[in-house]
Parts: sequence; structure tokens; C-alpha cells
Amino acid sequence: MEYRQLGTSGLRVSTLTMGTMTFGGSGNFANVGDTDVDTARRQLDLCRDHGVNLVDTADVYSGGASEEIVGEALKGRRDDWLVATKVRFPMGDGPNDAGLSRHHVLAGAEASLRRLQTDHIDLYQLHEWDGQTRLEETLGALDTLVRQGKVRYVGVSNYAGWQLLKALGVAERDRLPRFASEQIYYSLQGRDAENELLPAAVDQGLGVLVWSPLAGGLLSGKYSRGSDGQLQGPAGARQLTEWSEPPIDAPDRLFATIDTLRSVADGHGVSAAQVALAWLLTRPAVTSLIVGARTESQLADNLGAAELTLSADEIAELERVSRPPLLYPYWHQAATARDRLGAADRVLLDPYL
Repeated sequence: MEYRQLGTSGLRVSTLTMGTMTFGGSGNFANVGDTDVDTARRQLDLCRDHGVNLVDTADVYSGGASEEIVGEALKGRRDDWLVATKVRFPMGDGPNDAGLSRHHVLAGAEASLRRLQTDHIDLYQLHEWDGQTRLEETLGALDTLVRQGKVRYVGVSNYAGWQLLKALGVAERDRLPRFASEQIYYSLQGRDAENELLPAAVDQGLGVLVWSPLAGGLLSGKYSRGSDGQLQGPAGARQLTEWSEPPIDAPDRLFATIDTLRSVADGHGVSAAQVALAWLLTRPAVTSLIVGARTESQLADNLGAAELTLSADEIAELERVSRPPLLYPYWHQAATARDRLGAADRVLLDPYL
């Protein structure tokens, strides 16, 4: 297992992270999985045997059950793991039970600490943008938690590029905790992050944690184009339920990508999922991929991606077949600004030049 620096922080994390959205299985999260404590303990053992040192959860996963299961599963070995969790989404019916107010951030951290049965959170992440709370208030609450020793590093998730840069600017201006990382959706199926978020990570020195690197299972190899041209897969597969993340906006490109993944996988004698994960690990600024699974066999297969090396030609072909059209102003920059591009610009534009 390779370990990468989390942005410009001093923290080193494994290139694969144990994801726990499957833990608990209540409410809408039942579409993802229903892992119990014993199964979670075995999955964490398997991850640890492969060198994984980071486990990622969130207070909202199954209404807190995921954090509770992580806490139980890590009893007696908390010091062997880095633990990341998140705050933002509703955790009750009250008017202050959601958002990124000082009230909710501090209360959310205390509740997470209790559920996780720990005295500190290694990486505390803002799970989503809150356009109704001033950044000074939110970042001030994170500063309180860091000064108290309850949080060691802070991060963000699902922010737009301008929101991320504004938050970093406020943090620098007011000498408040600076994000060490951003957690984003990124995969061969959905490369939107290349427009703003990956260039921002390169420019600002942020680590990148990738959620749903297999596009909700779309890139696992179990889905294909049916005779009617629609997505088909095994009964009960997530993309055939009410779960709608990520959306499929370019089915022809998706099916071409799946076909290429299978071809590359056959050449290595591995799964399509391993190839999809290995490709992401070659991308600029990517620190770690968050992998989870309904079964231990799926998890073991995903973990094998850490040992897979793709050739330059394979990487280029996967990039080509999954490449989306450039949005404005990037198509204009590709045509007129190529003589003055920096490293962050090239994250997106290099394949188009």
C-alpha cells in the first residue's frame, strides 16, 4: 500500500480509504448496504491487512448508526486508525439540527465523538455548502474544536470551486483552520471535478479524497447496455433502485468506458473495478479513494487496485474514451491560452491540446 501526503499537511494516508456508507443500512441508505458490527469488524481487519489506515464516515449515514458501528468495531485499536467524519446534514427535526452554524458544528462534533467512542476526530469535514451561514462563523467553530484538541485536521466536501476558494481566503485572512483536503465525486463516469476542483487542489495544495470512485457501481463491471439500449445489471443493484447518485448524463460515453475497462481488465486478469480505481490513482492531486462494499469479496477485489499498475497507453485510452467536451471558458483557453498555462490549468486542458 502506498501512503500519500494529505495535501500540504503532515498527515500521510493510504491510497485507499475504508468507506462506511454501507454501515447500518437504515432509511435510504439501505439501498447501499446494511453492514453490522461483526461484518464491519471483519472488513476493517481486511483493510488493515492491506495497509489501509483511514476510515471515513459521516454523522448522517444511517442517522448516526454508521459512526456507532465504526466506534464499536475500532474498540481496542483506535490508535491504529485515522478516523474521518462529516457534519452538515439534518440530524433531527429541530430548526438548528442542520447546517454549518456554530451551534450545529459544535453539537455535531460532540455527538460524533460520543458515537465513535473517541476523544478526537482526525479529519472533520464540512459535508456540504451552507449558503445561509457566514464562513467566519463556520470556520470559527472549527477553530474552537481544533484548539480544544477534539479535531486534528479539517476538510470540506461537495463544494463548488468558488465556494472552496472563498473559504480558503477567509481562513487565511482570519488565521482560522485551513482545509487539508476536499472530498469529491470523481470517476471515469463523472469527470466534472477536472474543471475546477482538481485544479484548485493542485494550486492550493489540498489533498483529494474521492467518494464513489466506481460511480455507484456503474464501473464495477456488473452493468452493461441492454438490448433496449438501457442500463442493465443484476437484480437489486444500486443503480436499479431509487438511489440516484451519480446521475447518468452521457450513456453512450458510459457504455464505451465500460467496454474499455473490461478490455483492459481482461489483459491484466483483474476486474473492471480494479482498473477504474487504478486509473484514478494516476490523476493529479488525488490522495486516496474511498472504497466500500456490500460483501467482503467485493471489498477484497477493490483493495487489489492498490497493486495494479496500468501502462501509459492504457491510461491514455481510458482518458480518451471517457473524455467529456470542454465547457466554457476552457474550450476558449485551450484555443487561445496554451502558451501561458500553469500546472493547475493543465490538469484539465492537457488532453485537449
